[in-house]
Amino acid sequence: MKIGIFSATYLDMKLEDVLTKAAGLGYEAVELPAFKGNPHIDVDEIVKGDNAKKFKKMVNSYGLIISALSNHTESQLICGPHGVDTDGIYKGTKEEKIKFGIERLIKNAEAANALEVPVVCGFTGCSNFGRIFPFPYSKGWEEEEKEFANYFNTVLDEYEKYGVKFAMEPHPNQMIYDILSAKRSIELLGNRKQWGFNYDPANLIYSGIDVENFIDAFHDRIYHVHAKDGELVSHNLRYSGCIPKGQWQRIDIGFRFRIPGWGSVPWKKVLTELSLIGYDYVISYEHEDVTMSREDGITKTIAYLKPLLINKPYEGRNDILFK
Repeated sequence: MKIGIFSATYLDMKLEDVLTKAAGLGYEAVELPAFKGNPHIDVDEIVKGDNAKKFKKMVNSYGLIISALSNHTESQLICGPHGVDTDGIYKGTKEEKIKFGIERLIKNAEAANALEVPVVCGFTGCSNFGRIFPFPYSKGWEEEEKEFANYFNTVLDEYEKYGVKFAMEPHPNQMIYDILSAKRSIELLGNRKQWGFNYDPANLIYSGIDVENFIDAFHDRIYHVHAKDGELVSHNLRYSGCIPKGQWQRIDIGFRFRIPGWGSVPWKKVLTELSLIGYDYVISYEHEDVTMSREDGITKTIAYLKPLLINKPYEGRNDILFK
């Protein structure tokens, strides 16, 4: 496995400066934001001429590979919500937002193909996440599922043409947010191999899931991994619960995102399960820890994770693990 960095952590810096910093600390890969207007990569330009070849060569010159293109903003537009919540991403009618979100995800696949990057990460959106609870309208989630399948089959048709996979990141306010909804998404999309997951344990642990179980359940569909932790703040849980409202910086909050090693994710177990399923790709550091600086995060994350990586599998049989 390689430890990478999601450059969206440093959108206020030039990409070359981010690559210099990451490479100097021992990171081996970079995950790039792919939403329109971001300063690190213009996917509309990258697909023209030999721009992709030049861009990839530039990244490689720092000793890094591109692990994924990621678009967690514009992909949110596809299933919603389609009102004021997403106006900051793209302002328009529901139909205009859906069309824009689908077009942008397809453009991301075209760019990934040009860059020889195997995966695009992102969200699905969800028009009304409250429908996970059946009251007051028990058929609401079922209707959401039909829309989701329609939109994302359209997306995956193009991903299949480009030879690229889409890695959905399970997360609150998305159609996929836990193990059961992830299994259901595979069923709804007809078991298509273009569909898989960007595994981020921090997004799962808040709901009480044993995050190792997600790895075992989807061992052949984990296409990318985020190195992000989540802390169930024990002294606050009985006060605010695990899904509190308000700003992340609140001192009385029951859950907060952390850097690896500073939260509740059992990283030795996570890395063990990833190794057992044969995952040998990138673990990408993403900074959302409101308790410490990005400088603390980028240095502490690789110092913590690198010694935990399992460099070689057990020499004996492992072909019976998933039979």
